[in-house]
Amino acid sequence: MKQSKLLIQTLRETPKDADVVSQQLMMRAGMIMKLAAGIYDYLPLAFRSIRKFEQIVREELEKDGCQELLMPTVQPAELWQESGRWSFYGKELLRFQDRKGGDFCLGPTHEEVITDIVRRNVRSYKQLPMNLFQIQGKFRDEIRPRFGLMRGREFTMKDGYSFHVDDADADREYWVMFNAYKRIFSRLGVKFRPVEADSGAIGGSFTHEFHVLAGSGEDAILSCDACDYTSNIEKTEAPALCAAGDEKAFELKRDHFCTPGVVGQVEQAAGMKDAEHDGMPLAHTSKFFLYRVTFADESTKLIGAVLRGDHEVNPVKVKNFVGAMDMEMMPLEEAETFTGAKSGFMGPVGLKNVQILVDRSLQGAVNLTCGANRTDYHHFGLDPARDLPGCAFADIRMAVEGELCPRCGKGRYQAFRGIEVGQVFKLGIKYSKSMGCTYLDAEGKEAPMVMGCYGIGITRTVAAIIEQNYDADGIIWPWPVAPYQVHLLNLDPANSEVNEVATKLEKALEAAGFEVLHDEREGLSPGAKFKDADLLGFPLRATVGAKGLKEGIVELRDRRTKEVRKFKPEHMVAEVITARDRMMLELQEAGGR
Repeated sequence: MKQSKLLIQTLRETPKDADVVSQQLMMRAGMIMKLAAGIYDYLPLAFRSIRKFEQIVREELEKDGCQELLMPTVQPAELWQESGRWSFYGKELLRFQDRKGGDFCLGPTHEEVITDIVRRNVRSYKQLPMNLFQIQGKFRDEIRPRFGLMRGREFTMKDGYSFHVDDADADREYWVMFNAYKRIFSRLGVKFRPVEADSGAIGGSFTHEFHVLAGSGEDAILSCDACDYTSNIEKTEAPALCAAGDEKAFELKRDHFCTPGVVGQVEQAAGMKDAEHDGMPLAHTSKFFLYRVTFADESTKLIGAVLRGDHEVNPVKVKNFVGAMDMEMMPLEEAETFTGAKSGFMGPVGLKNVQILVDRSLQGAVNLTCGANRTDYHHFGLDPARDLPGCAFADIRMAVEGELCPRCGKGRYQAFRGIEVGQVFKLGIKYSKSMGCTYLDAEGKEAPMVMGCYGIGITRTVAAIIEQNYDADGIIWPWPVAPYQVHLLNLDPANSEVNEVATKLEKALEAAGFEVLHDEREGLSPGAKFKDADLLGFPLRATVGAKGLKEGIVELRDRRTKEVRKFKPEHMVAEVITARDRMMLELQEAGGR
């Protein structure tokens, strides 16, 4: 491909509206253009990388018997109403009406459509299991699209769905897909982690996310340094930190400490003084949060969460423990009216019609302080098991880096930032039951199919690769998804000898199976061509110039290591083959952990 014919416009300056490295470099490299908030044009270079990643996905899924299909982007409301998600999904679902007044949406995901396809085509247990996938555009009306392709409104996604006769077979396929995803991301050579996660709006009983590790990642991940346990921080198990001991329990002393205007936990602990106490340890203070939760039947309940003063609440754990569909913190003004106290002085004791959850790190704890539900006052002597009748102890706090892993009891948590690029779910019968997707078993009895769901953000993964592979000069593409593999620079296009050698090298490399972008543009200095080559970041840069040919040599430069090799033009193909083989070996060694 001649670069003079390529649809590309490189930029020297970073666009002002580019937030993260991948967005900045893809816009500067002429790979994407912003059309509207969260919506981008994919220009030829970006599209080549996207297609290469899609092919990797197809190859690995087809190894495990997955079948590819394509479903419509526009979906009728009736299907979403059958599943119960039409009102639940929220404003990210872009709804509209056709000319006849029918309600439709742009598909953010395709559980309903695929369930409808299978229920209309599969009847017997002999047709199961079945695993179907598509690679298709999606639209989610994000309230604040940002970070380029990382959190756009329109994006390309691989979504797959499996159907089974029972849980055991669905579990088997879950781990088949889990391992297929490990193969997919390992082929890219990126550092990634499969992490235990929350299933969110999709639903389902258990799930893993796949994260590309990068400092710009939105998700916090904790990983044990002694075992394989890795989890999104929203899901990570916190060690129990059993509080039971020999400390004598005092009776609850109401309004015992007067701490006017002191609401921070550290300040509260220091300010809790009397004749017997010169302040309190932070671990003897408690925090209290009030939530309003909504269940699937649209009923609501108030939930109170009690934690140690030095711990942070994990709302996802609270929501999952009570089995809520939605949860929000009670608005401050409403909470102050309900408890009778200002923020910082609310507490769990004596509240009516509130289900109290206590973090398990306080199980066995005594002599705690808590808000007195009276402004400027705190109780002392709180024993949750005694003073909060009917409370439940549960893991409802955030785990933190350095804590002991409760899975193996040996390792400590290490913290990472991750970009979520894939997820596997076990959906169970959430959709098949509500939508009547059933099969006939060997005895002719009807039963709902058990479902799995498996997604990969195609365009997001391409951006995540850049977030992990760049330097001050530009992108550093891994070989498998580089738009082109060799960037051939003709430094003297007006020189007939240079033109002849460069053209022969282009044809020889393409004949050997390599993808070559030939920069034969006129009127540019060698320095400008080098700058563009570094920005575009293809794995290898081959350089032909009049000065080098006088000595009978051309150059080959490794974009990642910056190593330059000089040799005769006739050795170029062999040198590129050697460099490719070395890069692929390095990718295999670098992939995953």
